[in-house]
Amino acid sequence: MCLIAFAWQCHPLFPLVVAANRDEFFDRPALPAQWWRHGDIDLFAGRDLKAGGTWLGVGANRRFAALTNVRNPAALMPDAPSRGTLVPEFIAGNTRVDDALAQLGDSAEPYNGFNLLLYDGERLGLFESPRRQGRIIEPGVHALSNADLDAPWPKQQRAAAGLARALDQLPSAQPLVELMRDDRPAPDLALPTTGVPRDWERALSSLFIRAPGYGTRCTTTLLFGRDGSVQFEERSWNGLGRETGSVQQRIEPAR
Repeated sequence: MCLIAFAWQCHPLFPLVVAANRDEFFDRPALPAQWWRHGDIDLFAGRDLKAGGTWLGVGANRRFAALTNVRNPAALMPDAPSRGTLVPEFIAGNTRVDDALAQLGDSAEPYNGFNLLLYDGERLGLFESPRRQGRIIEPGVHALSNADLDAPWPKQQRAAAGLARALDQLPSAQPLVELMRDDRPAPDLALPTTGVPRDWERALSSLFIRAPGYGTRCTTTLLFGRDGSVQFEERSWNGLGRETGSVQQRIEPAR
């Protein structure tokens, strides 16, 4: 994923609300969200057919993880292992968030930079690999992209503010999707400097990205209910930004 907006403990019915965009090259093969097995657990997630992992998913056990890459071309390691394996490994495990964050501090070095959001059904945590640091997320509305949590990037600020406004319209996911479809680029003076050419900084500054051969390929929304249910919706887009498919899945509370 390249943009994840989430509200933690801000809604009376949904303690965790997530809206996320996956940005990727369109020629990289992937499957839409569906059930598949990792270890002993079924998880509902898209699947990267090049490296075999995923960018976001939720398990039948209601554990959740989502990943963003950290943009730093100067530090890119071409032979690093796939970061997408980290998502299913957490979901299929039984490690509490606190322990998972500590373990990542010892095992993250071989990977290119990433942010990994983790939810075990009770606590929400974030591991930021450039800092080799994990943290427990405090209640609030947050946004995560290819830099630090709540970094002053225009797209992150716009996503967090929009999500805060959309909470009153739940359980409809449509306002969340509309938020993540915002394709307005940031003004040049507000663009971050991350080591890519200026025209790419501009193209990547919108919530919803359309660039030559690259862009937002899917938008995912998740509502984690206080009753233990999970509502998952994914919409897929082509290079013109047109919808090419949608998937909905409800995970019922454990009995």
